[in-house]
Amino acid sequence: MTITRFDEPAAAVFREEVAAWVRDALPEKWTADRASLSPAEVQQAQREWDAALYAGGYAGLAWPAEYGGRGFGPIEELIYYEESSRANAPDGFGRIGRVLAGPTIIAAGSEAQRAKYLPRILDASEIWCQGFSEPGAGSDLASVATTAVKVDGGYLVNGQKIWTSFAQYSKRCLMLVKTSNELPRHHNLGFLLLDMEQDGVDVRPIRQIDGEEEFSEVFFTDVFVADEDLVGDEHEGWKVAMTVLGNERGTTEAATRLVEAAAQIDLLGRCCAEGGVDAARLDDRRELLRWHILRATEEKAAGLDWFTAGSILKVQWSELIQDAARLGLDSGCTAHRDYWRHHYLASKAMSIYSGTNEIQRNIITDRVLKVAR
Repeated sequence: MTITRFDEPAAAVFREEVAAWVRDALPEKWTADRASLSPAEVQQAQREWDAALYAGGYAGLAWPAEYGGRGFGPIEELIYYEESSRANAPDGFGRIGRVLAGPTIIAAGSEAQRAKYLPRILDASEIWCQGFSEPGAGSDLASVATTAVKVDGGYLVNGQKIWTSFAQYSKRCLMLVKTSNELPRHHNLGFLLLDMEQDGVDVRPIRQIDGEEEFSEVFFTDVFVADEDLVGDEHEGWKVAMTVLGNERGTTEAATRLVEAAAQIDLLGRCCAEGGVDAARLDDRRELLRWHILRATEEKAAGLDWFTAGSILKVQWSELIQDAARLGLDSGCTAHRDYWRHHYLASKAMSIYSGTNEIQRNIITDRVLKVAR
């Protein structure tokens, strides 16, 4: 039986278990001084954390047991993220697979797809990326122009994706494509699981303003995807994409971002020791974000419609991290100057990806507040 409320005795027992495990499993380099790590060292720590999560049984807490998970619910999953947040643990390198690809395949994929892909997502032996955004289709995702033309045994994919995180490291891609020029909008899209390690896939990392290459533009030229890697109906990929976006903007994603925000606010407490009023206010906002995540998660665990409680989460975590990075930069802390410069520049994209904050505010206005146009 899964936990349905955070104040249950079972939740306290599970929290103690998680806290002890996280404390013992943290990579040594990460606990020493994470702010001094190079990008390569950060990636190594993330990969070590992936391995630790899998070995410890924490990689798929909310996945069904038959697919390698522990069969827990969203409460247990959030308790893990809370405790990893308190310990300032790293986020795993395989997070897109665990947070987006795995739950989507569990919800909408075939049994053959689950058997083929879920084990390697769970142990992070295969990294996944998400092929949604295009030069002409970002916030208006239904306007994707990358095509998938039906051929014998599958589809030929041609087009371009952009801002694709982890593309240069990925084995597989969750891809939204256009499957028809005749069918109406939202009913002319397919959802594919594409092999990134084949001819016709051209990954070009984008050098960002912070000096890193987290994102890539990816070009596809006659790339074959077998029928068995189509998720759902041929022209109803929009429904599958909404499952992905629900996870990307929901409680699990917000919880992973809470880990990141807590780490930065913890460091701010030291960088702004002489004038920490603004840092304390950010910590209040972190606690408010946590409260909203708790509320949405309990509603989700109870089988209620948690959209209203969760609708603000993406705006909250992205702007909190941006403001923390701004304050860190303004602190003038010489010990962590490079760290804050890097995170300030990196944070600028957070209010754009996963759906721009402007679009999120429009959704809140229309679907939550129901303001007349």
